[in-house]
Amino acid sequence: MSLSAAVRTSLRAAADARLAPGQQAYMKSEMPFLGVRVPEVRRLVRSLVRELGVTSRDELVPTARELWDDATHREERYAAAALLGLRPLRGDLSLVPFHEHVARTGAWWDHVDEAAHRIADLHDAWPSETAAIVRVWAVDDLLWVRRLAIISQLGRRDRTDLDLLAAVIEPNLADGEFFVRKAVGWSLREAAKTDPDWVRSYVEGHELSPLSRREALKHL
Repeated sequence: MSLSAAVRTSLRAAADARLAPGQQAYMKSEMPFLGVRVPEVRRLVRSLVRELGVTSRDELVPTARELWDDATHREERYAAAALLGLRPLRGDLSLVPFHEHVARTGAWWDHVDEAAHRIADLHDAWPSETAAIVRVWAVDDLLWVRRLAIISQLGRRDRTDLDLLAAVIEPNLADGEFFVRKAVGWSLREAAKTDPDWVRSYVEGHELSPLSRREALKHL
């Protein structure tokens, strides 16, 4: 059995139909759910990868792409994201188009926020190349691509490139979209954990939306 088939079979075996309607409603998703929580999806994927001995990029990437593009239920897309987070694929610069594809076709916060972890990996592995990519994304027509750029350094703590953070926030300060404003505030709030003075100075010197300002200063 292929890894993609094994994932689909395991997800359906683990499904709890009682959970599915609530999950779909919460996520405002047109695509239905099977009724498998995200931590369980990740556990199943890791277990199957070990069991089937799938370790090469040449096997993992096509499987992730198949699960994403051919998904009939949202958990299959969560499984694709879990594959992209496995060690053999972390920091792989050639996967940038796939991560962008996830943001464009997933077009919702759960998919974009998970993809942001993969871009954070790329910031560590390919800093100059990734910085150039997110600068372009920061002015994209699609809000979800802009959100991906803004939150792409979450979790990097003292490795955060503050100049880059300011550069991807700047074109989005006047954006009225909730998910962009939230991303601006969230990224600044995270930066404040290691660089509180920089964040205070940034907030004082720029016209942020009330939501972004409130989020940025939440713990200061």
